[in-house]
Amino acid sequence: MTPFGRRVRELRAARGVTLAQMAQALGVTPAYLSALEHGKRGQPTFTLIQGAIHHLGVIWDEADELIRLAELSHPRVVIDTAGLEPEATLFANRLAHEVEWLGPSDLAALTSILDSAARRRGGA
Repeated sequence: MTPFGRRVRELRAARGVTLAQMAQALGVTPAYLSALEHGKRGQPTFTLIQGAIHHLGVIWDEADELIRLAELSHPRVVIDTAGLEPEATLFANRLAHEVEWLGPSDLAALTSILDSAARRRGGA
């Protein structure tokens, strides 16, 4: 499941909206919406994100969060390490091979490191 898919599912459940109801409102099939939630489809389109925001009645911070999560929800990530240190290429390849074996605490620790790096460069 993608971060966007998980959040949409949480919002749907909290509002009592079924997958079929939301799919119909967005003009997609329930199978497509389910595949999107489970990471079997690529990132949602801007139109679909806006439709989900409208249909679920989310405002401001929640809407911004959904947009941010959609940007971070492509299930097939490509990391271009051309021009970076060899260690960056090694790390990216190791991550690709080992990510399925990382547990929640491992992922939280790596996310914390990435958050620190983003703060240093003035992002996130």
